[in-house]
Amino acid sequence: MSFLDQIDKERLPHHIAVIMDGNGRWAKQRNLDRTFGHKEGISAVRRAIEGASRAEIAYLTLYTFSTENWKRPEEEVKALMALMVQAVANETPELVKNNVRVKVIGDIDRLPADTKEALQYCLDTTSKCTGTTVVLALSYSSKWELTQAIKNIANDVKNGKMNAENIDEALVSTYLATNGIPDPDILIRTGGELRISNFLLWQIAYSELYFTNELWPDFNEESIYKAIVEYQNRERRFGKTSEQVSGKS
Repeated sequence: MSFLDQIDKERLPHHIAVIMDGNGRWAKQRNLDRTFGHKEGISAVRRAIEGASRAEIAYLTLYTFSTENWKRPEEEVKALMALMVQAVANETPELVKNNVRVKVIGDIDRLPADTKEALQYCLDTTSKCTGTTVVLALSYSSKWELTQAIKNIANDVKNGKMNAENIDEALVSTYLATNGIPDPDILIRTGGELRISNFLLWQIAYSELYFTNELWPDFNEESIYKAIVEYQNRERRFGKTSEQVSGKS
């Protein structure tokens, strides 16, 4: 029986975030160049989107390329960007067919012109879709995001647009790249590593963390369904006691 059949549609996570890890190791295990791992990783992205859409998940955020990834060998970065352009161009018609909307967060100005052009076409073409929203975190890191938010808040205080006394958590959230996107209910990391890697640090304060040894190219629809079932078997307390959550106190 598929894990999809075990999912309680009344208690779906509204937002799933994913750290896609393991492309390079997947390729290395097969004595292939790392680029082959990234190509297979694109297929896994397609499966994850299809799985999230079938499970009726509202938001799926994929950690696609971090600000730290710019430090990788130049040839690998170039190959990644070329793959990204190709993947976005190839997948856009299928995204529209499946009613999937695409959004992007990150320091997009650092991306090559052809990458930005392909992304903008995808954003424009899928903008009217009303199903799952896929958020691509590109040239993104939490430290970059929070630094930008602090600068913008400081400028607005300096220019008299707000008083420092009025700054609270809700206001800070409006200055983040994810403004308008709900915080993740669950964060999935593939590849067996047990770290967050500078991803959505503010937003995952109360997210459930789910780590799997599965390398990203091996990730499929059943993988995401299994994570959802695991999420639904956990108790989310948000600082309260179990008794308070269950209404028995």
